[in-house]
Amino acid sequence: MNGRLLLQTIRWNQTRLVALVIAGFAWGALIPTIYVSFSDALRQLANSGAIPEQLLNFGSGSLFTLPGAITLGFQHPLALAFLGIFAVGTTTAAIAGERERGTLEVILARPLSRHGLYVTVAMAVVVLLAIELAALLGGQFAGITIQGITDQVELGNLPLVFANGLLLWSAFAAFGMAASVSFDRHAPALGLTMAYLLVNYFLEILGSLWTDVDWSPEYSLFHHFNPTEILTGKTQPIDFVILGIAVLIPVVYAWIVFPRRDLAAPD
Repeated sequence: MNGRLLLQTIRWNQTRLVALVIAGFAWGALIPTIYVSFSDALRQLANSGAIPEQLLNFGSGSLFTLPGAITLGFQHPLALAFLGIFAVGTTTAAIAGERERGTLEVILARPLSRHGLYVTVAMAVVVLLAIELAALLGGQFAGITIQGITDQVELGNLPLVFANGLLLWSAFAAFGMAASVSFDRHAPALGLTMAYLLVNYFLEILGSLWTDVDWSPEYSLFHHFNPTEILTGKTQPIDFVILGIAVLIPVVYAWIVFPRRDLAAPD
């Protein structure tokens, strides 16, 4: 790993990182406020039978409990956008983008191996994801404290939520890096990684809204990031194992394929 390149990669993303940290913290702080404001009304609506309860859920989250609201905050499209910019955008541009611009050969002309370049960029992305996840969790913690509802959730389990979330988004980032080393242009790598992310998201949300396909979340990586279970003391170790495997497979693929691709930069 090259320390100078690691810091430079983070600097290249510093403007968007600052903006996303502020937005992520604000969104996280808003979730407990929404929960306090609307949970009772939604619970009454569900008990009345006017609307099926599954239509008031979203993925693994809901506004019926505080842990469910926290899960909802992480599975909302806004949170996906905040984290996806790094997990999808930064990773797919890392190798394929450099190759498309004809600058990959310049980078590799330095005393830096392909494996070294891969590890450096991957570590930079993990750092960026960790900072954004910490902002989201920090905002939620601040909101919970301000609303005075700390007794409704086991705050001591927040580090496990962070670790679980980092594994999930590292899995998408690892897929993005694998796609990036596989193509000579940025667009196909970006499209494939976005499709991978959206299919997983679709499977998670579909099963919560349509009871006939309630099996679909089992095939989604998002299903294995469930703050509701963690914050209620029901952590499932198998979720960490599955996400770890989802990280490992594309990493091994990229580790093997990247050094073997000696195509010249496209004209």
